Amino acid sequence: MTQGLGLVSLVVREYDEALAFFVGKLGFVLVEDTDVPEQSKRWVVVSPPGASESRLLLARASTPEQVSRIGAQTGGRVFLFLYTSDFWADYARYQAAGVEFVRPPKIEPYGTVAVFRDLYGNMWDLLQPAQPGDRLLDEAAGPG
Repeated sequence: MTQGLGLVSLVVREYDEALAFFVGKLGFVLVEDTDVPEQSKRWVVVSPPGASESRLLLARASTPEQVSRIGAQTGGRVFLFLYTSDFWADYARYQAAGVEFVRPPKIEPYGTVAVFRDLYGNMWDLLQPAQPGDRLLDEAAGPG
């Protein structure tokens, strides 16, 4: 049996402002944007560039309780981890696009990471995972 996480739902205020951030600033790909008129909503799915399985469902808040969760789905903890194969290029591109970084880049034993906020305040890690033999990462880990 094979299983996988198909979608992660992110509660948003409005579809178009969310698309402007995720597609316009982060460079995500719009996978689907379908009207669902009988439910007064849209089915909006985005994906990081080059990703085949990781996707975000941008779900517009429709109740006061859902509205209260916008930007606070994890109570201030990092919510999502955006993996990259070129940390420094993505970091520079996001800075140029006006993405707000709340923690500067840091080399950790598990990879190179910086924390940014999305347009609603959710915290994300931009992370290039360590690969065996990464000299700087081996130095950051210390003697082993």
